[in-house]
Amino acid sequence: MRVARFYAPGDLRLEDVPEPSPQPNEIKLRVRNCSTCGTDVKIFNHGHQHLSPPRVMGHEIAGEIAEVGAEVDGWSVGDRVQVIAAVPCGDCQDCRRGRMTICPHQTSVGYQYDGGFAEYLIVPHAVLKVDGLNPIPNGVSFAEASVAEPLACVLNGQELAGVGSGDDVVVIGAGPIGCLHVRLARARGARRVILADLNATRLEKSAALVRPDETVCGADGDIVEAILKLTDGRGADVVITAAASGAAQEDALRMTARRGRISLFGGLPKTAPTITLDSNLVHYRELTVVGANGSSPAHNKRALELIASGAVPVADLITHRMPLDNVLDAISTVAAGDAIKVTIEP
Repeated sequence: MRVARFYAPGDLRLEDVPEPSPQPNEIKLRVRNCSTCGTDVKIFNHGHQHLSPPRVMGHEIAGEIAEVGAEVDGWSVGDRVQVIAAVPCGDCQDCRRGRMTICPHQTSVGYQYDGGFAEYLIVPHAVLKVDGLNPIPNGVSFAEASVAEPLACVLNGQELAGVGSGDDVVVIGAGPIGCLHVRLARARGARRVILADLNATRLEKSAALVRPDETVCGADGDIVEAILKLTDGRGADVVITAAASGAAQEDALRMTARRGRISLFGGLPKTAPTITLDSNLVHYRELTVVGANGSSPAHNKRALELIASGAVPVADLITHRMPLDNVLDAISTVAAGDAIKVTIEP
C-alpha cells in the first residue's frame, strides 16, 4: 500500500509498504479521506516533540472497516467510521473526572500511532478503549466526516468559552478553524458573529462561504476600534483567537465587553509564547480568559451529529480534493492559504 511517512522536517516520503494486520484488540481501516490542517504544515516544516519518526502523518480520518480483530466487539467489516485524533488514557484522575482533553498521558493518531496519509491504518486498542471510533451517520460523506475532528476541537473551545444565545461573537482568523467557529457560534445561538483577519483576500474568500454578520479586515485599520464601533462601544461578549498570533490575543482583551469571555484557541509559536496581558482589564471588567486543547471522544461524536443535522455544514468548506500521491502539494496549498480544507483521498 501507499503511505506518506515523515522522517524529519522537510522530509515526507511517499513509500510502498506492506498492508498492516491488526492485533486481536485492534481494527484495520481503509482510509477514504484524511483532511489536512495547519498542524500538518507545522509538522512538515518543524517536526513535533510528540511525533516519533518515521511516522505516517494525518489525523483527520474517516474510512471503512476492512478487518476486525478477534477480541473486538460491536464492529463489522464495511462499517463507515471516523477516528479521534487525540487519545486520552481513560484512567488518570483527569479522565475519570471527565476532563479528557487535558489528559497528561494523551497520545495521538499520526504522532505515536501511524495516521491517515495511507491507504490503510490500524485503529489501536487505545482508541477503542476510550470509545474513539465513531459510526458515520447516514447522509454524511467520508470527506465531511473527516472534518468532524477539527469541528470537535472548535466545539470544545466554544463550550469552555460559554458561547450561547444572544452573544456577540468575534472570531479572529479566517482560516478553516475560523470558518468552523463562525458556523458553530451561529448554531449555538449567537446574536451576531463577526469574522476578522489581517489578510483581505482570505477574509473575503471565507466570508463568501460562511457569511458572518460582519467582517473586519485588520489591514484597513485598528481591529479593536472597528469592533468597538460595531458594538456601540460595548465590545464583544466572546472573542475567539483562531490564529497563532500574540497580537490577536492582546487585541482580544481590549475588544471584549464587561463580563465577556476570551478563548485563546490558537496556540502561539514556541519561539514566542508570551503576550503582554493588561491584568487590570481582566480585573475591572471581570473578564474570563480560557484556553482550549483539542477535543475529547465525546466532542467528536457531537461534531458528527452537528454535521449530520445540518446545524454546522462542512461540505462546502472542502475546497480541494487530492490523491495521496499529491500530499506534498496538499501541504503546500494549506501553507499558502489557498484553500479552506484540503482533503486527501488515498
